[in-house]
Amino acid sequence: MEEWQKSFFVVIETVVSEVEQFFVEVGEELTEVVESLTKFSEGLAEEIQLALIDEFDNYFNDVIEPIIDIFIEAEPEVEEVDLSFVSYVEPSATQQPACQGCRNYHGHVYGGNLLVCGMHPLGVESNSCPDWESDSGDDVNLP
Repeated sequence: MEEWQKSFFVVIETVVSEVEQFFVEVGEELTEVVESLTKFSEGLAEEIQLALIDEFDNYFNDVIEPIIDIFIEAEPEVEEVDLSFVSYVEPSATQQPACQGCRNYHGHVYGGNLLVCGMHPLGVESNSCPDWESDSGDDVNLP
């Protein structure tokens, strides 16, 4: 082979080697840049997160917490509420016997007071009621 051909191939091999080395160095530099950007963005994200948490805490303490306190103070205590208004008294042989099976019987307790029916709010004192009406429609008074 002639000398110029050998020189040409040496130059080509050198250029290929130099280009390869260039790309390896560029890749290493890019890797370092990406790692630096990643660390920076992680640090920035952490700072932003901490700042947002602090802002939310301040907002909660300044705005939301007083509103919650107002509602807590405004609501009655559970101990203060008379729960007797939700109960129901079923007529029995000992309590309101004249009302057993009567369609007019109400039997709900309001503020600790039993409302027996509209005609006799406190009930009748005997075992029979002149206004008794059967649930089934019969107008026969049960003893």
